[in-house]
Amino acid sequence: MPAKMNFFLLIFVLMAMISCKTSQLKNAAATETGTFKVAIFYPNGDDKTFDMDYYEKKHMPMVAGLLGNNLKFYEINKGLTGRTPNDKAPFVAIGYFYVTDVAEYNKAVAQNRDAIVSDFKNYTNIQPVIQISEIKQVGYNHK
Repeated sequence: MPAKMNFFLLIFVLMAMISCKTSQLKNAAATETGTFKVAIFYPNGDDKTFDMDYYEKKHMPMVAGLLGNNLKFYEINKGLTGRTPNDKAPFVAIGYFYVTDVAEYNKAVAQNRDAIVSDFKNYTNIQPVIQISEIKQVGYNHK
């Protein structure tokens, strides 16, 4: 009986590992050439404030909802350090939206500009810098 239990436990663990790997691959595959990346940079500096909790739980989900089906996924990066561990991070945070159509993104943002901009005061006093890029190549380290 213990041998059967160990066998089923082993099968269960393997299935769990495979499903985790599969979900990671699905997310990684969502970033592909022809996709556009909207990067929202929040420059660091003296007297700059940023509420990461609000940004994660309220602002980014709100904007993501406004983008609808055009949005593939979004990402939030928290700045930790600069080039060396002793250097201040050049950006407090960077938000990314991965979209399939830039015109649709611009239309959604334009239609909801007031709601988006008026929410800034709830999490930061930083004027964000925005860059829209086309993803030209995606590479993976296949070790």
